[in-house]
Amino acid sequence: MRVDPLVLNYPVRIRAISLGVIILIASVFYFSPRLLENTSAIEKYIPTDIESIVVPPTEQMQIEKPPARPSVPIASEDEFLDDDITIEETDLDDLEDWDAPPPPPDQGRKVKFIPYDKAPKPLSPIRPEYPEIAMEAGIEGTVIVQAFINKRGVVEETMILKGIPNTGLNEAAEEAVKRTRWKPARQRDKKVGVWMSIPINFKLTNN
Repeated sequence: MRVDPLVLNYPVRIRAISLGVIILIASVFYFSPRLLENTSAIEKYIPTDIESIVVPPTEQMQIEKPPARPSVPIASEDEFLDDDITIEETDLDDLEDWDAPPPPPDQGRKVKFIPYDKAPKPLSPIRPEYPEIAMEAGIEGTVIVQAFINKRGVVEETMILKGIPNTGLNEAAEEAVKRTRWKPARQRDKKVGVWMSIPINFKLTNN
């Protein structure tokens, strides 16, 4: 009687299958802890809460405007400017040929016209001091001072007929005229006090 080969090899097949199942189970138990450990490590580093930061809007600062430049330059203490100054001497030799000035407008002091034959003459040159503000700004010009010179040759009153304001030139011209002593005007053989216009020239020259 022929024996079926399946029945003959049945014990061997059962053993092989059982051995394979045991190896599979052992493999599952061997690798599963490592997989679980890696999974927990991954979950550990995943942040659960993300903190939100509110960034406030940037405020634009308003820059203040620079102050306006002064209309008159500010004088500085530069000692080397004196070498570049030339103040022209006022030539009053031809004052006798001038006509008496007209009276100024009705503002403040009134000028009374007094006729004369010989105009007053300065006993020394009129030398005003050049203001430092005008020097620094390079301002030049002529200031006309109207002065009353009494019969003793002393300047009693002054006013500016034509000037350069806010430069110090007007004040310097008036001060120079007041310091000057004069030969008084004459009406025939009599000394008289008169009003007269005196031009003071300011000029800068570079050496």
